[in-house]
Amino acid sequence: MVDSWVTLIEMVVSIEELRMTAMNLRKEGLNSQQIADELSLSQDTISWLLAGSKGEERPSDVRIGWRTIGVRPTRISAVGTIMADVADEELGFENIDTIVGISINGISFAHEVARILDCEFTVFRTTDIGDGSGSLSNKYGQVSGKKVVIIDDVLSTGKTMVKTINAIKAAGGEVGLVTVLVNKTMRNEIEDVPLRGVIRAVSV
Repeated sequence: MVDSWVTLIEMVVSIEELRMTAMNLRKEGLNSQQIADELSLSQDTISWLLAGSKGEERPSDVRIGWRTIGVRPTRISAVGTIMADVADEELGFENIDTIVGISINGISFAHEVARILDCEFTVFRTTDIGDGSGSLSNKYGQVSGKKVVIIDDVLSTGKTMVKTINAIKAAGGEVGLVTVLVNKTMRNEIEDVPLRGVIRAVSV
């Protein structure tokens, strides 16, 4: 019984720490989407944390920490190699024209996948509006008439991914695959596009 109370107290402290971190990031000018990216939590969880409402039920979520990977380019490269292998397995590397990385956390992985597959690379840049909104960059590769693979770090609610897929389709591209480092859902497809996670992490 004592152990369960200790666990509950530790969880509350952890949630309060997350709440303070989220609020501090908000003060620094980050929107909900950017805070969700920074903390690897869903936008629903960030909204709950920022609201500070103890009456509302806490959304079910899994916090993903991959800083150990992110601090070393060689480790990012290793994950990129795995993602490239998954893309090759699903589509065949010769059938992939462009890799799209979702800002900010998907960009480094996507860049590495594009390097390995020797194809074009571009970015879906999220905007300050939040809620997954954003646009494709024109500074990099194009998606029009291309077979595209989308890369991101974590899939939570899928809001950003849906908007990325729709933006690519609107620009004349065909999305053949979505690959993420961690899939926090039980989904195996999104918007009728196959979804592959290197790791699946869901609440049980």
